[in-house]
Amino acid sequence: MRSIEICAGAGGQALGLEQAGFEHIALVEIDPAATDTLLKNRPHWNVIKGDVKTFSAVKYKGLVDLLAGGVPCPPFSVAGKQLGNDDERDLFPEALRLVRECDPNAVMLENVRGLFDPKFDRYRENIRNELENLGYKCIWKLAQANHFGVPQQRPRTVLIALKNKFAGYFTWPIGLLAPPPTVGQILSDEMASNGWDGAADWARRADGIAPTLVGGSKKHGGADLGPTRARKAWERLSVDGCGLADMPPGKGFTGSPRLTVKMAALVQGFPPDWDIIGKKTPAYRQVGNAFPPPVAKAIGHAIFTALSAVEYELEATQNERTRSAV
Repeated sequence: MRSIEICAGAGGQALGLEQAGFEHIALVEIDPAATDTLLKNRPHWNVIKGDVKTFSAVKYKGLVDLLAGGVPCPPFSVAGKQLGNDDERDLFPEALRLVRECDPNAVMLENVRGLFDPKFDRYRENIRNELENLGYKCIWKLAQANHFGVPQQRPRTVLIALKNKFAGYFTWPIGLLAPPPTVGQILSDEMASNGWDGAADWARRADGIAPTLVGGSKKHGGADLGPTRARKAWERLSVDGCGLADMPPGKGFTGSPRLTVKMAALVQGFPPDWDIIGKKTPAYRQVGNAFPPPVAKAIGHAIFTALSAVEYELEATQNERTRSAV
C-alpha cells in the first residue's frame, strides 16, 4: 500500500508506517536538516524539499492509500499561545486540500494533546464535517506513547479518517499489555559506550519513564529537555535536563549525565541505527517534534488491516462465485 507523508520531520511517523507495510511515494518536509535526516536513513525515499503549502497532490490521485502527517503543533500547544486557525503555522487546511486532491482511502494526522482542549471543539468539528462530506468516517483518539513500548509520557491526538467502505474494519490498537521499558533500560548501553564505569548504577536509578520530550519551534526552544517541571522529572531519573551533551559520559564521570541527541532519539522510540543529521539544536528539535515510530507502526498496522479487509472480502466473494458457477 502506498502513502504520502507531509511534515515528515525526522521520519518518526514515516518509519513506523513503513514498518506497518506502507510504501511512501512522496514525503514533504521544509526543514533542510530534517530532509538530510530522511535521505541519510532512506536514500530511496522520494523526499520533496519544500513547503506543504506549495505541494500539489493532484498527480497522485488514485494512487494513494494513505495520506499521513504530523502538522505543526504550536497553534494548539499549551506551551504556545494556542491561536489555532489564527496561527500562520496551522496546516490542517492544507492537509484537507491534499485529501481533496489525491483522494486517499485513509488519512492519519497527529498533533499535541492541546488540540483536545474545549476551546478547539468547533475547530475539530469543522475538520470532521469536511472529511465526512468527502466520504470519510472520522475517529479522533488520544494515543499514549508508553502504551506502545515507548519509555515516555507522550500523549498525542491522532485523527484517523477512512472512506466509509473501510471504516467498519478499523479497530484502534490496544497497545502492549506489558509496561514499557525504563529510561535506564533503554539507555544503559549508550551511557556506557564511552567508558563510563557508573552506567550500570545509573541505569538502576533511572527506573521510570521520561516526561514528554519537547523540541520547541524555530522561534523558541533550545537544546534542553524542556521547562522547569520537565527538568525536575528528569532529575528524578538522575538526568541533568538543563542541556544536551555532545557525547556519552566518559570514564570517571560523576554526577547526573545529560542526554545526547542519540539518547533522546532512543527515548522517542527511534531505532539505534537511525541517524539524526544537523547541529545539536536543530537535531534535537527534529527528535523532540517527532511522532514515536512504535506508535505510528501500531496505528498504521490497524489502518493497513482495515484497508486490506475490503480487498480480502471482495476476493473471497469472487472465489465463492467462481466455485458456485463451476
